[in-house]
Amino acid sequence: MTLVVNHLMFVFRHNSKWPAASLLATLFLVLFLLSGCLAEPAKIQAYQGLTMGTTYTVKYVSSSEQDNFKSEIDSALKAVNQSMSTYIADSELSLINQAQIGHEQALSTELNYVLQLAQKISQESNGAFDITVGPLVNMWGFGPDGRVVKAPTDNEIQSLYDHVGYAKVNLHDGRLIKDTEIYLDLSAIAKGYGVDVIAELLEEKGIESYLVEIGGELRAKGLKPDGMEWRIAIETPTETFDRQIQKIIAVKDVGIATSGDYRNYFEENGVRFSHTIDPATGQPIKHKLASVTVLAQTCAEADAYATALMVMGAEDGYKFAQAHNIDAFFIVKNAQGFEEIMTPGFNNYLVR
Repeated sequence: MTLVVNHLMFVFRHNSKWPAASLLATLFLVLFLLSGCLAEPAKIQAYQGLTMGTTYTVKYVSSSEQDNFKSEIDSALKAVNQSMSTYIADSELSLINQAQIGHEQALSTELNYVLQLAQKISQESNGAFDITVGPLVNMWGFGPDGRVVKAPTDNEIQSLYDHVGYAKVNLHDGRLIKDTEIYLDLSAIAKGYGVDVIAELLEEKGIESYLVEIGGELRAKGLKPDGMEWRIAIETPTETFDRQIQKIIAVKDVGIATSGDYRNYFEENGVRFSHTIDPATGQPIKHKLASVTVLAQTCAEADAYATALMVMGAEDGYKFAQAHNIDAFFIVKNAQGFEEIMTPGFNNYLVR
């Protein structure tokens, strides 16, 4: 006798600490129930918890029910948060932001890695991804300072420009030299990095097949017990909480992240202001790109590239993705609803 159990997990980000996500994780778990005393087959084990102002889910394939990695997962995520959160006053990143000009700080290996990766993607994207945009994010009410109900004036925005620009981040030999006033915000890459940390922890434990998710950012490896790839549903970017699936992709050995402008925003006089800030203008994006999903080798890369493409918009983002061999899926608002645009490589992941 074979019993098939379908798990459809609707995963979404809270809007408190980290931008909203637009990925739904869909797992199809097949359990073989046979009479007699046959050995237990490999099956999916799962943990859930809270981290970084949102939720996490870890699923992995194992034939042993004795595995218990949850305490180690929680400890690893707590360490990432303590290093990279702007919401923790004494985090490693907050201490950098609070430091005076002229201060030099030795970086942990983990923070140095994330900062180096962020700078690399900033350079590639010509500043579309920029971790110094934090003051603008805060001014628009999407950071730790809390929400606003009124948009800042042009003068207020301009007053921050001397402190924004990825070239102002001075990294040298594992140290950050604060030679100008900057405020760093890693909310568009740290969550993805947290996913990678847990993925690597599982691999160190000998786990060869898993799906790790934090607030909608994911990393998949290997196959499920039924021999199929992990299936991920991309959400239709609507403002309601009546969630719909736009596309389903089958993945393994890849990081997945989505950036969108349709949940985390505020309105003033009928004008909607998205949480995604364009570093070039200091203002929320105004184009028609509603969401973009990126596949990359690591989730940290997918997370950052998704933000960069979201800032660029569909046309420039598509050109950038093609030029840098990034598999990406764009959902663009139009008069009829939504238009889908994808790179040729992304098309290979679609479930039809």
